[in-house]
Amino acid sequence: MTTTAALALSAAAAMADTTLTVANWLPPSHPLVSEVIVPMTEAIKEATGGSVTTNILPAPLGPPPAHFDFAVNGVADITFGVQNYTPGRFKTTSVAEMPFLGNSATAMSVAYWRTWDAMLKQAGEYDGVKVLGVFTHGPGEIFMKEGDASATEVLNGKKMRVGGGLINEITTKLGAVPVEGPSSKAYELLSQGVADGIFFPYESVNSFGLIPQLTKGIDVPGGLYNTSFFVVMNKAKWDSLTPEEQTQIDSVTGESLARMAGAMWDSADAKGKAAMDGKIELTTATDAQMVAWTDALAPVIKEKMDEISSAGVDADAAMKMMKDEIAKVEAE
Repeated sequence: MTTTAALALSAAAAMADTTLTVANWLPPSHPLVSEVIVPMTEAIKEATGGSVTTNILPAPLGPPPAHFDFAVNGVADITFGVQNYTPGRFKTTSVAEMPFLGNSATAMSVAYWRTWDAMLKQAGEYDGVKVLGVFTHGPGEIFMKEGDASATEVLNGKKMRVGGGLINEITTKLGAVPVEGPSSKAYELLSQGVADGIFFPYESVNSFGLIPQLTKGIDVPGGLYNTSFFVVMNKAKWDSLTPEEQTQIDSVTGESLARMAGAMWDSADAKGKAAMDGKIELTTATDAQMVAWTDALAPVIKEKMDEISSAGVDADAAMKMMKDEIAKVEAE
């Protein structure tokens, strides 16, 4: 091979390399970034032998609710976020956000990916992007400044901070008053008496510094709710990759990404719960509470199941698959 030909071949190879921009709206130290997004980008580089690399942007391109459309429109190549930041857009996420689903973010996240891949993606809600992963955080629990944690109607009249989505409707059905506000405002809402308590996973109570503001916690078997997340990629950018690169990226995203994210949340929840020791009195929801709450939330669950059906999905079959897959992963 001549020197000229070799240089031309080398230049062509260099031109074929792709750098993907990754939008980020969280602090770099947040575990969703440091323990999920960063390792995912490293795995993509390794799987593709360095032909696909990434650049995580140092500053937010816009507010969190805008990030899905950033991927749709190519403002960024890869984005992540919470589906319910744009209410009404993603009906199928309720499959993963229902009450009492499971105690492990890993099991719920892996089950969610499997159910989405097999049944939910046919709804077309993500047709404008390439989905790299869907997952949930750990089960949402009940935390209060004060109150009788064993009372069936413990939430009656209490002002509870919520972040949007299904938990808003759950709050109302359980007799509480929803106080909407972003996670970053949770401390302010509690410290100023605007809210009497909060629905959060253990991780969030700890990471947002809320432990000094709370005295009681109720661990709800299966969780009172969950929050669904997405990681997506611009469709045109995905289509510009070689079939080999696409296969390589698929091998380290999808279920692998869901499992990594779930494990991160489970670890963070364990640390958060440990940090409450001696500071927040934790109890497990009583049988009477669980019966009362299950009855109270039945209409909400039916409404959400109807929404899933309206998206063109067999809601009963999807929910059965979700629960079956949770059980499989929990049994691993």
